[in-house]
Amino acid sequence: MQSSPIDKPAVVETTDAFLGPKQTLASVTAKIGDIVLTPLRKTPFGWPIGFVVAAIGLLVYLYSLVVLFTVGVGIWGINIPVAWGFDIINFVWWIGIGHAGTLISAILLLFRQDWRTSINRAAEAMTIFAVACAGIYPLIHTGRPWLDYWLLPYPGTLGMWPQFRSPLEWDVFAVSTYATVSVLFWFVGLVPDLASLRDRATNIWVKRFYGLLSLGWRGGARDWNRYEMASLILAGLSTPLVLSVHSIISFDFAVSQLPGWHVTVFPPYFVAGAVYCGFAMVINLLVPIRRWYGLHSLITMKHFDLMGQVMLASGLVVAYGYVSEMFYAWYSANIYEYFMIVNRTAGPYAWSYWALIIFNIVIPQLLWFKRFRTNIPILFLISICINIGMWFERWVIVVLSLHRDFLPSSWGSYTPSVWDWTTYISSFGLFFFLFFLFVRLLPMISMFEVRDLVHKMSGKHGAAPTGPSHGGEA
Repeated sequence: MQSSPIDKPAVVETTDAFLGPKQTLASVTAKIGDIVLTPLRKTPFGWPIGFVVAAIGLLVYLYSLVVLFTVGVGIWGINIPVAWGFDIINFVWWIGIGHAGTLISAILLLFRQDWRTSINRAAEAMTIFAVACAGIYPLIHTGRPWLDYWLLPYPGTLGMWPQFRSPLEWDVFAVSTYATVSVLFWFVGLVPDLASLRDRATNIWVKRFYGLLSLGWRGGARDWNRYEMASLILAGLSTPLVLSVHSIISFDFAVSQLPGWHVTVFPPYFVAGAVYCGFAMVINLLVPIRRWYGLHSLITMKHFDLMGQVMLASGLVVAYGYVSEMFYAWYSANIYEYFMIVNRTAGPYAWSYWALIIFNIVIPQLLWFKRFRTNIPILFLISICINIGMWFERWVIVVLSLHRDFLPSSWGSYTPSVWDWTTYISSFGLFFFLFFLFVRLLPMISMFEVRDLVHKMSGKHGAAPTGPSHGGEA
């Protein structure tokens, strides 16, 4: 049975364990599986409320896109000096949100880190849904989405091929490859748990649904051998994508000559920023889900402590990138680069730059202290601040670099329209609509990996776990 949001945790929370006390193989399977198999009327009230709000947001998002396709990009606030506005800002931001899932799933798997087991499934789902939200923006910002197939490398009758030297073209390959590998990695990891749901289900249609998705899994040695081989291959493919995808996106800016964009530190700086806000979003998603479903014994303080440490480390790399930009501007003795820094810190949009510094650099310094990393409300608020700060970072890079360039005669200003804001805010409707469906229809925590962790921990303490040990049990 799930606990309500006002219930206290059923176990005493500790800061040095990946699982709560008295966990068995059977209890873990029941705890995770019942979230999916329990009738909808017994679902914690937070889920239907969140799902309805997300569905309304999705409808607003679809309406915004219909208006955009009907009227054109003139409904946005973009203009001649700032031709890239909210569309590219939000594209880069959403792609960054999706980076933590691949890092948790692939890289930590290759390094055999046990703390990933309770959070990897939700992080993988977050990656897929964030990439789906991000992928829409490049398709619509051209103003003619029905011609987006021109970006694909097909032999045209006019003999016109895409410009393969353009980073915008490589965005198509990077993002599509990233999305494909992420979906495959996510689904392969689901197969053993889908077999467990198939065997636990009592409704014949539910059993057939999960039986179809489980691909005939029986939990034999051959099944596990092929599963581990496929997981390692996909993890190996995903690992370079963590570095390549956001690096390629950073080339959209870095290959130009525009002050504020022509920076060699952009690729690692963008990757670190993506991990930074990605882990922040994982915390923002897991905190309410953990509370609604009473998952305190599976998602422990240790997980939040380690995620806080990752955010601290990646945040310091981001801070180094900010300092590097200022150093380059001074050391280069280039008047245009120097003016770019002055414009950021004291120009008409200086408020956004200092908001970026406060949210991304100042507030996250609290993560140096364990008492803040293990304080759920404070960690939740810090994560929100980081996501806001990373959005401001994209705003600063795009808008503040474009609105004042080399020629004062071409200077202008940028003000997002109501449709800019509507499209951005309602895109959360698509994201959370998909995420709430995932929570209700699929196991949000990897059952077989947590059971394996229970087995390891029981072996260390000399106690034998009880209950089935593999997916596909009756």
